[in-house]
Amino acid sequence: MKRRRGNGSGWRVLRPPERRAIEERLREGVRVSRIAEEFGCSTPTVRRIRQRAAMCRRRAGHSGLRLGFEERERISRGIAAGESARAIARGLGRAPSTVSREIERCGGRRRYRALAAERVATRRLARPKPGKLSRSPRLAAAVQAGLCKRWSPQQISARLKAEFPEDPEMRISHETIYQALYVQSRGELRRRLATNLRRGRTRRRSPAEPEHRGRIADMAPISERPPEIEDRAVPGHWEGDLLVGKAGRSFIATLVERQTRYVMLAHLGKQRKSAHVTEALAQLIARLPAHLALSLTWDQGNELAEHAGFTAKTGISVYFCDPHSPWQRGSNENTNGLLRQYLPKGTDLAARSQVELDKIAAELNGRPRQTLGWATPAEKMEELLR
Repeated sequence: MKRRRGNGSGWRVLRPPERRAIEERLREGVRVSRIAEEFGCSTPTVRRIRQRAAMCRRRAGHSGLRLGFEERERISRGIAAGESARAIARGLGRAPSTVSREIERCGGRRRYRALAAERVATRRLARPKPGKLSRSPRLAAAVQAGLCKRWSPQQISARLKAEFPEDPEMRISHETIYQALYVQSRGELRRRLATNLRRGRTRRRSPAEPEHRGRIADMAPISERPPEIEDRAVPGHWEGDLLVGKAGRSFIATLVERQTRYVMLAHLGKQRKSAHVTEALAQLIARLPAHLALSLTWDQGNELAEHAGFTAKTGISVYFCDPHSPWQRGSNENTNGLLRQYLPKGTDLAARSQVELDKIAAELNGRPRQTLGWATPAEKMEELLR
């Protein structure tokens, strides 16, 4: 900082004690013009001292992940001394890329100034900021289209990255989508789109407790299941369960292929007797070639008590999970959760026709899945059928 000489003949550098004295007077609440008159300097000089002191005070509570004003001063001095970005970074204990980006962002080596760089950083940190969806109508339209198909934010994010690999504008994280739906102040996505999510919630909640199922006797335990089924190396092994409707009086049978996550649904109406369920499952299985119908893993429900007859009719081995172990048929549990977007709890499942169920299954099979490298179950099943 500089001050005008007493006789008006030029300028001289303010000594550190004088700067500290000015800072002290500013803390006392003395006006800038009075301090300038007292120390014989200009009011812009006092304002710069005040701004610099404020930046240094902010540094004490500054996040260690971001550069502070003192570090920017060190960068400025390093540039003036002709040091490389790597040498400056070594002195700061920062990554060389952090220093080089900071210099390029603020005018390059010829124009970099610590105070100007700090002002730029302060502007960038200002809140609230417009979200990415509000800045890009094209991206917002793509996200809304995915939500209307009942895709999850993670599926939308990954699919956009795959479809637009060279377009940074079409990149968005799943967390940004969740915030656009759940944070009321943003309003970047219509709030009702949140009902298209798997859970249909308009606000975030902690994960629910897993379901626990019943048990039947005289079953082939899952421990007897061959190892090639466990590691999903061979296609044709299925997991199944019942989806229960209003008051426990209507039912749908669900089947999921373990390797491709391909879904099939069977209409059961209000009947869950074992003979009726096994007949409906046999009709579903009849759609498949023999090499894609090898085994079925079921929970411990009485609806499959006649599994021996089912095996004799279809040639499919049936294995039953351990009690209270729904994770042993995790693909099916996950699919049942997805189905609740279309068939909410408390609805009469008997009112849904087989045609409607086939449409729901087709939509689920058209969803990109992370475990399939963001391909769809329908695409994977088509590969197996070819």
